Amino acid sequence: MSEEQPIRVLIVDDQPVVRSGLGAFMRAFRDLELVGEAADGQQAVALCASLEPDVVLMDLIMPGMDGVAATEAIRARCPGTRILVLTSFAEDDLVQRALQAGATGYLMKNVSHTELAAAVRAAHRGQGTLAPEATQALIRAATAPPPPGHDLTPREREVLALMVQGLSNPEIAERLVIGESTAKSHVSNVIAKLGAASRTEAVAVALRHRLIT
Repeated sequence: MSEEQPIRVLIVDDQPVVRSGLGAFMRAFRDLELVGEAADGQQAVALCASLEPDVVLMDLIMPGMDGVAATEAIRARCPGTRILVLTSFAEDDLVQRALQAGATGYLMKNVSHTELAAAVRAAHRGQGTLAPEATQALIRAATAPPPPGHDLTPREREVLALMVQGLSNPEIAERLVIGESTAKSHVSNVIAKLGAASRTEAVAVALRHRLIT
């Protein structure tokens, strides 16, 4: 990257000391240029629309609009801008949500300045960089068993909801206008698919995993 065309970077973090430190980091590399700072996701979206940065260093846990929502909004409005997550958190769900929202990379805040600069350059080229913690989160997600209830049919979910309400098989049959034998079959299928040993255990599984909203 030539000096005439530095990579234009926007910093997004709700902590002033972090923004200050990242600003100092930017000045250490001649091919990187700090074009703006935002303290939350809403400010980040507004600044991206006006500044059109090449890369955004995005914190995730912020008041108001968080980094995941801001990433999704920026990618929708400014598709040419790349988002590089820089956070202290690497929970599995957070990693997946950030990448699904459109983040190009996911780094932890303990990354070295040299590694961060390399990741910014890679993001500008459209290449992702993942912290080992983020990689492990994706591996766990890919190898985890499917959640309970993933294979329930829409009708079986209706039956489960009525089971949670405490309805008996005849009452379920009456509510759904189906035969009692059909209702009994649905209940048996629900119990089996949830890996439960009884109707009571199936209801407990449903409540524990919030299968009924």
